[in-house]
Amino acid sequence: MTSVNQAEAPQNSILFSLQIDQDGQCSQGKTQDLFEPEVTSGYHWVHLQSDTPDAWETMKKLGLTDVICDSLSALETRPRALLQDNGILIYLRGINYNPDSDLEDMVSLRIWFNDRYVVTARRKDRKLFSVQDTKKMLENGEAPDDTADFILLLIGKIASRISEVVEALDDELSEFEAEGGLETKDRYALSLIRRKSAAVRRYLAPQRDALDNLYRMAKFFNQEQAYELRDLTDRMTRYVEDLDLAKERSMVLQDELRNRIAEQQGMRMYVLSLVTAIFLPLSFLTGIFGMNVAGLPGTENPEAFNYLATSMLILALIMLAAMLWKKWL
Repeated sequence: MTSVNQAEAPQNSILFSLQIDQDGQCSQGKTQDLFEPEVTSGYHWVHLQSDTPDAWETMKKLGLTDVICDSLSALETRPRALLQDNGILIYLRGINYNPDSDLEDMVSLRIWFNDRYVVTARRKDRKLFSVQDTKKMLENGEAPDDTADFILLLIGKIASRISEVVEALDDELSEFEAEGGLETKDRYALSLIRRKSAAVRRYLAPQRDALDNLYRMAKFFNQEQAYELRDLTDRMTRYVEDLDLAKERSMVLQDELRNRIAEQQGMRMYVLSLVTAIFLPLSFLTGIFGMNVAGLPGTENPEAFNYLATSMLILALIMLAAMLWKKWL
């Protein structure tokens, strides 16, 4: 880190900055004092909006290198963790609770930290509620002792929000499974659950790998912190497995629904076929006696119609009895 320019940095891109002293007390940090060399205790947290016109200038005045500025301003990110300029750069994804947004459209959070500073960045209108949860804890006097504990706290908040979505999907599927009698209208709801599961899993799988990679950067974490990070990695793994299971459960329910619809359609066609089979010989007789040609029997007998109608009724009853005997009905 280079020393900060003494001129006050632009404020538009800084959403907030907090200074945490060695006793865990949190206070609003001044931009021009964030990276002064004489700061000897505690750490700073700066949260930025990375797509404002002055974001790059702000990050440079905070003492960040071009590489870190590029990383924090990246347009597209996938979860990962890597060493960067004597610190660690992490890309994470969190649940999108912003208005008029889909939960599965996960928000990207860019983080760079070392033992003295934490810089987080997000884009416009992409607020991450996990960051707000963490900020509230710090302001309530529950600040972590160091930056490693802070990162673990932030990751834990992100994981908790993800857990809410995964559990909600599981509850929806459990309701469908408990009902048993799926209906055609449920097809859309099951398709929506599948899409949500796939969309969230898309980022959680690499996020699990990113945390696993972070776990290997042992020099930034003590043993207790490493255990906690391993637990967070296991949680992400469990969420990925739960989402895979949710996808499979929704597919099974969809298959069951399709089979039920096909069975209902098949039953209707079966009944229609039996009715057709009963009336087929009757239609044959009516077709013959309905021909307007000479020589038809009974044309001169006034009782011929009664005989024919009675014969057709008896034939229909015989066909029906035969189907019942064959257990076709």
